Amino acid sequence: MTRPFVIVGTDTGVGKTCFSAALVGALNAHYWKPVQSGLEEETDTQTVARLSGVAPDRLLAEAWRLKMPASPHISARAESVEIDPAALAPPQVEGPLVIETAGGVMVPLNDDILTIDLLARWRLPVIVVARTALGTINHSLLTLEALRRRDIPVHGVAFVGDAEKAPQETIARMGSVRALGRLPRLDPLTRETLRAAFAASFSLSDFT
Repeated sequence: MTRPFVIVGTDTGVGKTCFSAALVGALNAHYWKPVQSGLEEETDTQTVARLSGVAPDRLLAEAWRLKMPASPHISARAESVEIDPAALAPPQVEGPLVIETAGGVMVPLNDDILTIDLLARWRLPVIVVARTALGTINHSLLTLEALRRRDIPVHGVAFVGDAEKAPQETIARMGSVRALGRLPRLDPLTRETLRAAFAASFSLSDFT
């Protein structure tokens, strides 16, 4: 039986939406982005739809859709609304579910609550998506430490970028975390190239 997974990034733009799309496609999972900040370009849900190939009914509506591409609490303030984390609960679906957060784990949802506080309430297994480039060791180890200090289960880390053996091994060893695999930078990035890259670098049994 496949468990729900929460996908978090060590920072904004690390590639967690691409990884989410790959995982959703591989598991034929439902996908949910609780808070979307920024609507002018393709949203994360639209990206997952385009790259995963799953049926439209597996793409669940965001709880909050905010126009400004900024931290959720700033975007919400610009629209004179406030995100209520107490009203956010993982949807009940049949089969696997992939939940993608906005940005890193310390991103505020409102002036009092951080994303990591929501994760602590959910207690779902978290997959950390990390760069392989310079700076990834610090960001990754800080993210892992923050999750574990709140007793949030960490399923593993998925890397995105060019192969960098030393930092990947350092994060796995010093972070006491399973390295699930690595998605390379893909050009072109299509449903087919993403599916092939995921199949080549990850084991589906790690997610079931």
